[in-house]
Amino acid sequence: MLKVERLCAMNFENAIRGARNPMNSWDRSDSYYDEKGNYVLGENDLSLAVRLARAGSDHRKYLRQIFVSVDITAPLYWWKEFDTYKVATVANSTSTMHKIQAKAFAREDFSCDRMTDKALAALDAVIAVLEEQRQLYLETHERKYWDDMIQLLPSSYHQMRTVTMNYETLINIYYARRHHKLPEWHVLCDAIMTLPYADKLIAVKDEGEVNG
Repeated sequence: MLKVERLCAMNFENAIRGARNPMNSWDRSDSYYDEKGNYVLGENDLSLAVRLARAGSDHRKYLRQIFVSVDITAPLYWWKEFDTYKVATVANSTSTMHKIQAKAFAREDFSCDRMTDKALAALDAVIAVLEEQRQLYLETHERKYWDDMIQLLPSSYHQMRTVTMNYETLINIYYARRHHKLPEWHVLCDAIMTLPYADKLIAVKDEGEVNG
């Protein structure tokens, strides 16, 4: 299970202006804000943006200045893979260290939608122990019960993070993960393609191409 919320893109105006700096071609810029306050790329600016995006990472530096913010709720096993993308990403997460005892453990706190009946039974047993140790910790504040929760916690436990990235990072994520065996990556890749001009500025590579 992966949930994407509050997905938004920012700084298009400044990024496009920067893309025109090398040739001093600001007078050709034709983008504008519509009545809803959205920045709309004009024909000239969009043409330039697409050409630079397709020319490779050395030429599309402006994409690193188009910022994306998103809240992602996903299991810990997925976050371990996402942490590959350390460059040009910033994330603030909910804390298991500080808040693991704050609410009762339940099935909905875990990704278990693809589990067999046997695995679900095992998960339910773990959840029961976690909840028992949580109650003991709340009653006694003894560290050993907190340690039990932290060390027993399955990797299917959900964590929410507010993540900031840029369009260049999203190109790397999209092409590296869109065919991944974990369905969670497909959810994120589908969400990426809903961003403004994603079909032209993020989906820029030929099928199977990995680099630039």
